[in-house]
Parts: sequence; structure tokens; C-alpha cells
Amino acid sequence: MVEQPLCASADLDERGKAVLFDVLLWGQPARAFALRFDGRVVAYMNRCAHVPTELDWQPGEFLDLDKRWIICSIHGATYEPADGHCIAGPCRGERLMALDVVEREGQVYWYPSPDIRPVVFD
Repeated sequence: MVEQPLCASADLDERGKAVLFDVLLWGQPARAFALRFDGRVVAYMNRCAHVPTELDWQPGEFLDLDKRWIICSIHGATYEPADGHCIAGPCRGERLMALDVVEREGQVYWYPSPDIRPVVFD
């Protein structure tokens, strides 16, 4: 799959607001997000592992007040930002659906998969 431009590296502050982007998940419109955590960019589908609802409590706001965990605003599921594993809440032991990302020369890119594809506008 061909890499897709996502954002400038400078758009992602350490443990700050995430960048949201539209994708097709299993052929249906969905949202994903990327954030910087411990110096590394991670990206996940904006979809709780417990019930498929968006996680952010405000657009792009996924981390708790201490900026340590990704928290589902609806169910309170708590996820490890580094790998997406649920460590507490109703989906303990499950994980967020990750997207492959790379950061290079001041730009962040994501890679489509068979399940997650870019939205194509005609």
C-alpha cells in the first residue's frame, strides 16, 4: 500500500491534541487519530474496543487530565497510548485498532491496510 500524507510533524505536540483524519474502515466512513506519546507518533481508529463509539471527549482530546492514558469518554475504558492495549474498564485485555505510521523529514504518513483505506474524492 502507498503511504498517505497525514500532517506535519510539528502539528503533533508531545501528549497534546491528536490529529483526526477520515478513513474507510471495512468500506465504511470512519475516523482515525494520531498523537505523539513519549516522542513517538502512534495512530489508532477512533473506536472503543468495548462498543464501537468514538473515544475523544472533545475533538482531538483523547488523553486523561494527567496526559498518561487514552480514555474512552463514553465507557471509561483506559488504554495504553504506546500500544493501544486496554488496561482498565469494560474491554480490559483488548486493544485499539492501530494504523501503521512513519515520521520522516518533518512529515507524518500513514499506511493503508486491507481493512483501513484512504477516503478517495472524485
